[in-house]
Amino acid sequence: MTVFDNAPARVAVIGTGVIGNGWIVRALAAGCEVVAFDPAPGAEARSREFVARAWPSMAKLGLAATADPARLRFAPSAIQAIEGAELIQENVPERLDIKHRVLAELDAHAADEVVIGSSTSGIKPSELQAACKRAPGRVIVAHPFNPVYLLPLVELVGGQHSAPTLLERARSLYEGLGMRPLVVRREIEGHVADRLMEALWREALHLVNDGVATTEEVDAAVVYGAGLRWSLMGTFLTFHLAGGDAGMRHMLHQFGPALKLPWTKLEAPELSDALIDRVVEGCEHQAAGRSVAELETRRDDFLVELLALTRKYWPEAEGLEGRI
Repeated sequence: MTVFDNAPARVAVIGTGVIGNGWIVRALAAGCEVVAFDPAPGAEARSREFVARAWPSMAKLGLAATADPARLRFAPSAIQAIEGAELIQENVPERLDIKHRVLAELDAHAADEVVIGSSTSGIKPSELQAACKRAPGRVIVAHPFNPVYLLPLVELVGGQHSAPTLLERARSLYEGLGMRPLVVRREIEGHVADRLMEALWREALHLVNDGVATTEEVDAAVVYGAGLRWSLMGTFLTFHLAGGDAGMRHMLHQFGPALKLPWTKLEAPELSDALIDRVVEGCEHQAAGRSVAELETRRDDFLVELLALTRKYWPEAEGLEGRI
């Protein structure tokens, strides 16, 4: 069961694409009132359909006593959407000019103590804060992972104007939504998790491009091998066990020299038409005629069961909750 303690009473969601809608579902499940804004035609209808599809998964994980999809409403403007909000989550397209325009408006009209989190996956918080004049320090990166309503990790990154007390308040707010916040020690492009995923993605493209493996075979290597261990222990603790009783020190001494071998290409391969075709054809073969919606349902069903299992063991991994 997901535990929602001290959830914010009202959350404003600005931008309701896949990530924004994921935040809406998570906040509703935590028992919050959610006020959203998106200028795109049909945005409200798409959000309500999204909530309806995701709600059964949330019900399996556990809902707050006040959780109700009817607590979602749309406002006619961003300024009206943030009125009375304790937390503002911005999810507009990943373009700095758009982020600057929207965040400057939010900063100008939100109360000084309100945290404004940006779902950006790559822009640094100091760059986001540059357009804000009123209280730029409360504009931070709050980067989640898709599907936001199921995956609990959110990376919190403060910029040059962000005080430690602000990040602690942000941590508390996101914990109230049932998230497991990871407060990143210093800002860097791509934050932490995306840097790791991009490294794997880069090597996967090389393997496919060089004819070493198909997309299906690369995915199988993750699904049936490393991925199973990573879901509990992550990277470092997994390698700690590889050193036997002596742990990480022995592992590094024994296998350290191999790290100098040229296994990694470091740079991504050229995204040629041939590589694009190979990757697309491989993914279509793996999908086997199933629609994206069908694959999303299969993914969500799996994640619900996996989360129920991992929660039994997470108390042994408290180190994963700390700052990095």
